[in-house]
Amino acid sequence: MEHLFLQLFGGNHILMGITGTLLTGLATGVGALPVLFTTRISERLLDALLGFAAGVMLAATAFSLIVPSIELGGIWPATLGILVGALFLAALDHLLPHTHFIKGAEGPSSTLRRTWLLIIAITLHNFPEGLAVGVGFGSERLSDAIALMIAIGLQNMPEGLAVALPLVRERWPRGKALLYALGSGLAEPIAGVFGVVAVTMMRPLLPWGLAFAAGAMLYVVSDEIIPETHSRGFEQEGTWGVIFGFLVMMFLDNML
Repeated sequence: MEHLFLQLFGGNHILMGITGTLLTGLATGVGALPVLFTTRISERLLDALLGFAAGVMLAATAFSLIVPSIELGGIWPATLGILVGALFLAALDHLLPHTHFIKGAEGPSSTLRRTWLLIIAITLHNFPEGLAVGVGFGSERLSDAIALMIAIGLQNMPEGLAVALPLVRERWPRGKALLYALGSGLAEPIAGVFGVVAVTMMRPLLPWGLAFAAGAMLYVVSDEIIPETHSRGFEQEGTWGVIFGFLVMMFLDNML
């Protein structure tokens, strides 16, 4: 795949970053396709799939973001960047009223329609993922960037299903639920463009950008995804999903 990207885009890493984040965004729509045919997807399976997504994100954060950040800038930029990224997401999580995919509304839900709360949650959730892919391509470490793109695409599929399925169960039209899931992923290219342009134009920011994206993703995994997998009594399935997701991403990262 590395040769394919080089053939298509040459050395234009900005175009690579835009394309990569578009592909990861589209993966959410692919993951939501089953709602067109059925809503009989067990909560046990959904928690296992979300756990898998969390494991993939954890491995991608470690191998494709934190390790390159340390290699390029040393331990202090990596440490501080992770902390700033996590604090940034924590601040957004606190300031923006939103609804979790499964656990329900958080904040002043009476003042905003549930639809807009869901849109805010989706944007908040996908920002660090798009940023990570964009920064990855901006780093010009193409193999790491492609591994990260695959990782985010894989974990976006169960997330797309997790967005669309509750909407269909609340009697939303199937096509509309699918579009909302797809829209959640298409928020990623916005952050991706910002990430790839920033680190391409200002190379000294690269270690910080990688670490910032890593901290933001760690916050999302711990605050959003893993709690969802433990909220309905299927902790074991969610935990094994995390482990298998981590192993799959670790294998992909070393094979690419």
